[in-house]
Amino acid sequence: MPVKVLIIDDSALVRQLLTGILSKDPEIEVVGAAPDPIIAREKIKLLKPDVLTLDVEMPRMDGLQFLANLMRLHPLPVVMVSSLTEVGADVTLKALELGAIDFVTKPKLDLAKGLSAYGPILCEKVKMAARARIIALPPRPVEKPVVAAPAMAMGFRTTDKLIAIGASAGGTEALRVVLEMMPADAPATLITQHIPAEFSRPFAERLNKHSAMVVMQAEDGAPILAGHAYIAPGGRHLEVVRDGARWRCRVSDGEPVNRHKPSVGVMFNSVLKAAGANAVAALLTGMGDDGSRELLALRQAGIRTLVQDEASSVVWGMPGAAYRLGAADEVLPLQAIAGRLVELARGG
Repeated sequence: MPVKVLIIDDSALVRQLLTGILSKDPEIEVVGAAPDPIIAREKIKLLKPDVLTLDVEMPRMDGLQFLANLMRLHPLPVVMVSSLTEVGADVTLKALELGAIDFVTKPKLDLAKGLSAYGPILCEKVKMAARARIIALPPRPVEKPVVAAPAMAMGFRTTDKLIAIGASAGGTEALRVVLEMMPADAPATLITQHIPAEFSRPFAERLNKHSAMVVMQAEDGAPILAGHAYIAPGGRHLEVVRDGARWRCRVSDGEPVNRHKPSVGVMFNSVLKAAGANAVAALLTGMGDDGSRELLALRQAGIRTLVQDEASSVVWGMPGAAYRLGAADEVLPLQAIAGRLVELARGG
């Protein structure tokens, strides 16, 4: 049975373009389109779609308000179609927090050509969303009351342990849960989340507001310090390199690996070379298999490895692939991962 999709967007052009793109995939059926959430509500009842594509800025009801109501009253998989702007990034991250499965970005120029170029990705994400789990995550706690100390405040000492985490679809909220549960003095943590360049810095800033650790977008050459988490910049690979007695971030503009940039596999390979047995690693929810083979190499080298379990994953693609390869020492629910990573890094 094809995946039934309802397109919600106030632009007639975008509705037409998305309908054309999705209809080319034989595994997808566009059952309808709506110019605003009010009409969409009636079409959802009538057409019973499997997946919604949802714009954010629409008349009569804000896309986020519609999404919040939908997840409360009639949960459905949603793929956001958002703009590549600073405001668009912040709103999209809020949508993922509310329960959207994934997102694609509208190009700033030449909408028709740009959306067509995203066609295969959009189709893949829609089909993935139809299989994804809509998971109710814990509510966000109150933001930390004090401004995090800057990286230099802890000096240039290196940590003797390193945590490496990879994630993709569903990962923005999974990482929020993990980092909220990490103590302020947790071992240095490197994170690769598949995310566009315009989104990674706002993503890091949002995580920093809700974590006892200092969370930042990684900068090339930055010292890797305990109590700090470094997010790979969108569109760049993040690696760890040894510099004498300390570790530093390397941010590079290489070719995509496993179809991704940043790639979890690239980060894991660098962890193997630079940190070895001083590291622990985890793969969280995500589509595809990026990082799975590299996680196996880490485990074969004696590095402890974790993967998120299927029940708590939005998409058990990356962690599932790693599990099937035998790359996981342990398979854990999301809520248990932070504590176990810290325990293993500290010699537990």
